[in-house]
Amino acid sequence: MKVLVIGGTQFVGRHIVSSLIADGDDVTLFHRGHPNPDLFAWADHRLGDRDVDLSALSTGAWDATIDTSAYVPRQVHDLAAALGGRGGRYVHISSVSAYASPVAPGLTEDAPLAVLDDPTTETVNGNTYGGLKALCEQASLEAFGPWGAPVSIVRPTYVAGPHDYTGRFTWWVERVARGGRVLAPGPRDNPFQVIDARDLAEFVARLAHGHAAGTFHAVSPAPPFSFEGFLTTVVDTVGPAGTELVWAEAEALIEAGVSPAELPLWAALAPGRDISAADPSRAFEAGLQPRPLARTIQDTHDQEIAEPTPVRGPVGLEPDREEGLLKLVA
Repeated sequence: MKVLVIGGTQFVGRHIVSSLIADGDDVTLFHRGHPNPDLFAWADHRLGDRDVDLSALSTGAWDATIDTSAYVPRQVHDLAAALGGRGGRYVHISSVSAYASPVAPGLTEDAPLAVLDDPTTETVNGNTYGGLKALCEQASLEAFGPWGAPVSIVRPTYVAGPHDYTGRFTWWVERVARGGRVLAPGPRDNPFQVIDARDLAEFVARLAHGHAAGTFHAVSPAPPFSFEGFLTTVVDTVGPAGTELVWAEAEALIEAGVSPAELPLWAALAPGRDISAADPSRAFEAGLQPRPLARTIQDTHDQEIAEPTPVRGPVGLEPDREEGLLKLVA
């Protein structure tokens, strides 16, 4: 099968391409370039910036198109126009952030989506990201639906695993692997979900192959599962003997000025924290098969030992900062 991947060299896209390779597909990648020229050297690489020029896609036809990097609806419409019906099935990678907040635990894919005050904005930040993702989903159906090929929308939660340039999940794994007293932010019972990038990739490839279609939560484990359960699993998997989780109240951490970047994946007291209690049953029925969380933790740690992934921007507590907080709030 011939598959076009918009992106395909970074983290999620990289794992998607690897999964397509394993399926024996003929893959074309459209991207701006990658510092490692040997990455997927055998594939058809079409270089360009989707915000500036899509002319590299003026030739060719594909059975499916997988879009990993649309953040504003214009990008979806422009891609559809450039392909002109030559893209086949369209799989759009969205996010659980597309839902209106707050949500109810156990939410399904039919929960209300976020609505922006200014739907024309192209400023992507913490206030607009979810609403823009919802608009991208709408654009997917509007722009690709008329061509007659199925449109599938995948809403992942936090994505984890090897080659994660965000470093959010990885930071917790590597912090616990150093052992000692680890600052653990409450509430302990905050819902928590994650998806291994490799499992997400295999599911996306399945949709591209036409084995299923629709809108799906790519999340795991099925609720209920807590942030305490996550950190405890990290300790059980990579924590040296004597590793101790020292729990601190969210209010104390907020008063101390702790930022989300310092404690990644921490939902604190955010009204929308139940977004991490999404129902994955529809995706499970369609073929999503998440591996055990402990395996994702171990594989991430092993990858960091073998070849650390460069992280975009600072993430996690510095040791001195953590020690100070342990004395102050724990």
